[in-house]
Order: sequence, then structure tokens, then C-alpha cells
Amino acid sequence: MEAAVENTSAPFQDFPLLQLNVTNTTAPDDGSGPGIGGVLIPLIYVIVCVIGLGGNTLVIHIVLHHSKMESVTNIYILNLAIADELFMLGLPFLAVQNSLQMWPFGSFMCRLVMTVDSINQFTSIFCLTVMSVDRYLAVGHPVRSARWRRPRIAKVVNGTVWALSFLVVLPVVVFANIQKTGGNCNILWPAPAKVWRAAFIVYTSTVGFLCPLLIICLCYVLIVFKVRSSAKKVHTASTKRRKSERKVTRMVVIVVAVFVLCWLPFYALNVLNLLVALPPEYQGLYYFVVVLGYANSCANPVVYGFMSDNFKRGFRKALCRATRKVEDHHAIQPQPPKEGEMTNQTRENLFGQLHWRSFNLHCCFVTKEAASESRKNVRLGRH
Repeated sequence: MEAAVENTSAPFQDFPLLQLNVTNTTAPDDGSGPGIGGVLIPLIYVIVCVIGLGGNTLVIHIVLHHSKMESVTNIYILNLAIADELFMLGLPFLAVQNSLQMWPFGSFMCRLVMTVDSINQFTSIFCLTVMSVDRYLAVGHPVRSARWRRPRIAKVVNGTVWALSFLVVLPVVVFANIQKTGGNCNILWPAPAKVWRAAFIVYTSTVGFLCPLLIICLCYVLIVFKVRSSAKKVHTASTKRRKSERKVTRMVVIVVAVFVLCWLPFYALNVLNLLVALPPEYQGLYYFVVVLGYANSCANPVVYGFMSDNFKRGFRKALCRATRKVEDHHAIQPQPPKEGEMTNQTRENLFGQLHWRSFNLHCCFVTKEAASESRKNVRLGRH
């Protein structure tokens, strides 16, 4: 999201995530075309968009169709993935504006896209804050927090997060419009524009980044102290549960760390822009912090895949189902020739069928083995 006034001196024509107050007085117009801002940057935006949409769609699919239960953690992860998915939808509009150096979609779409973009930016940080508090309750107060850590309450919390995000970005809903000079989609502040702009940057940086970051850090400091103080008191029977909690906590810590690395440059540059006017040579830094902010929504699915055992099992189940479909497709083939008439192509087709069957068996072997082990444990328990 961008805090900016209508500024005809800005040399960067970009979607309003950030607008720099630069030192030059005229926008460049040398007739050389959009240059790097209109060709390379839109291409990068499209690549980030495709990766982000694909990864978050996979996360949503796994949570909805391959999770063992409707856990509180899964509900929060699903909410974060939805926010990231919607956040990615603004990138195609951003790419078009960079390429054309103007906003061609009209005033209504300008306000709508900016609102959705801003809401999902704040929903991500608020959801990460909620996930950190939830981890602290699960690790620090597992018994007392059981009545609050329920799927129904988690859904109410998610709804509250979306409502709070909308309230935070109300100024964007009111003042987003197309600039009369340049024709870009931006925030057009009323007079005194500089005061409104500075107040909004301080306001969003505090409410949407600094305060949540303090809460997140406090939660994880308390978690570390709790785990270390109770390490010697953990019984053998609960070791497996403690290990699982530590894995989930580690996953959330990495998600938060990635978020800070991706969004801290954006907020830092916003605040710096209040103090000094940045020279035109900082154009590359401008594009970098914008792409970095969107790239955070691509990183979360990768973190889930490498850090969460539940998501690894979900990926495995999804892969097994996909290979079964491919196997069925290969199985529907013309009958091979009679004995003595087998050609090289027929041998290749039969080999392909055997290959897919063996791959599918290998993919699902862990699941079948786990089920067999579970039945064995049940029989032993009955005796």
C-alpha cells in the first residue's frame, strides 16, 4: 500500500504501494518509451504473481481437502493463504500500469484494487500476529487455553482480523483515485496534503507493522523461556507432543522472519521519505522494495512445505491422487498386438504403464505402511 499525494514531479509511474518524494522537478519524457519500468518490472511482477497464485492455491487446496482435522492452526494458515492469494491479484494491474505508464481501468477499479491490496497487506501481518499469540497459548498454557483454542473461535478471530484491516485502510477507500496529471492510480490527499501523507505513513507503520511486530517478538520470547524452564519437567509420554509443538512454533517463527525481511524495507523507505527527498538514482531501490513486499506472499507456501509435517503429508496425498489420475489415463490404451506382433512403440507404452504404477505405489507406500502399523497397534492394545 502506498501513502502519496498527487505529485507531478515523481519520476516513477507505478501502482500505489509506495510513491517516493524525489528531488527532481519534472517527470522524464524523452520519448524513449517505458524503459525498465515498463518492460522488465512488469515481467517480474507477472512472474511473482504466477508463483504466488500457484503456491497459495496449493496451500488452500491442501488445507481444505487433505488435512486430517479442522485444527486451529490450519484455520489460521488458511486465512493467511487467502489473504496472500487476494494480494497477488493486484499485481496484473500493477504490471499494466507500469507498461502503459497510466491507469486504464477507470476510477472505480482504481479504488477497488487499492482497497483490496491494502486490506490484504494488513490482514497478513494481523494474521501472523494472531498465529504467534496462538502458539504462545498452546505452548505456555496448553490446559487453560484449550477452551479458547477451538475452530469456531478461530473463525471468529479471522473475521475480526478482516474487519480490523478494513478499518485501518479506510483512508485508502475514501481518497484513492486517478491522478489528473499523469493518469496514475494513487491516493489523492486533501489539503494540507503533506500533513495527511505524513500522518498516514506514521499511522500505518505503527498500527500495521511496529505494534504487531512487538507483540510477535514478545510471544516468542515468552515461548523460549517457557520451553527452557519446562524442558526438565517433560515426561516421556508427552515428549512427542512437545516435539510437535516445537515444529509448529519453528514454522511460524520462520514465516514471521520472512515477513519482516520482506516488509521492513518498505516501511523504512516510507519513513525515510518523510525526512529526506530521495534522488532519482533510487529508482532501482523503489522497485526492489515493492517487489519484495509482494514476494512475501510467495514465500509462505514454501515455508509451509519445508517446515510442516502436516503439509508434507498433504503434498504427498495430492501427489498420489495426481499420479493415480495419470495412471488411469495411461491405462486406457489400445490393446497390444497378438503374440509375435509386439512393436517397439507397444513395448514403450507398456513400460510407461508399469512405470506409473510403480511410481504410484512408491508414492502411497508410506501411507499404506502407516495404516498397517496402526492396525497392528490396535490389535496389540486389545490384548
